[in-house]
Parts: sequence; structure tokens; C-alpha cells
Amino acid sequence: MSVKPDIAKAILQSAAERGALKTTCPSEVARALFPSDWRSHMGEVRGVAFQLQEKGKVVITQKGMPVTGEPVKGPIRIGLKL
Repeated sequence: MSVKPDIAKAILQSAAERGALKTTCPSEVARALFPSDWRSHMGEVRGVAFQLQEKGKVVITQKGMPVTGEPVKGPIRIGLKL
């Protein structure tokens, strides 16, 4: 499965705008890209985030702790790789 460029670009842009010490929620990316039906794209956004993590571009956390690989149940946050 290849990374979808628009979603990947939006995730990286959101993470960069937040800076190195803050994170972003996948729902923020989904809402920005798919305003009318963002909820139906959450799985897709999360999937791309995990692909970016595998490529070393972002870190994904849950309750402040890094998590790797899917499936991860519950809310996650996406941040820049330090």
C-alpha cells in the first residue's frame, strides 16, 4: 500500500505547523481534507500516518507513549520525529 500524497502532505504539514514539541490528532487532518464526511476517512488518515511512521517521518503516540504498527485502538497523536 503506497502513501497517498495529499493525506501524507497534510499530516506532515500539520505536524510541522505544531512544531517539534506538540502533536496533532488525525481527525484534524481528516476534517481539513474531507470537511463534509471526515469521519469516514479516519481509518485512511490513520493508515497513512502509520505508513509515514514506518518511513521514519513521524512518531505516533497514545497517552504520551510511542506506539508502532496497526491496529492500535483508541485515540492517537501524530508528531514530528525528533
